[in-house]
Amino acid sequence: MRRDKLKILLSILEICDGDGINKTKIVYQANMNFKVAGIYLDMLTNEGMVEIINPGPRERYFTTEKGKEMVRNLKKVYDRIEQYSLE
Repeated sequence: MRRDKLKILLSILEICDGDGINKTKIVYQANMNFKVAGIYLDMLTNEGMVEIINPGPRERYFTTEKGKEMVRNLKKVYDRIEQYSLE
C-alpha cells in the first residue's frame, strides 16, 4: 500500500526532530530514494519546517518549531481519522 504525501511529510519531520540527521539516514529511515527525499526536503526547507545545519557535503537537517507544530497537527488529524476508520 502506498503512503500518502502527508504521511511521508510527517515521517520526514519526525526523523529530522532532534540534533539533526543527514540525508542518507533520512532516505533509509523514511524508506524512499534520494531523488524523492530531495524533493520533500527542498519543500520542507522552503516552507521553514526543516532547517539545514552546515550546508554542503556534511549538511544535517532538523525540524524547526514550525515543523514540530505541523507534526502535532498531522498527528491530531490522523488520530481523528483512525477513530472513524472502518478497517
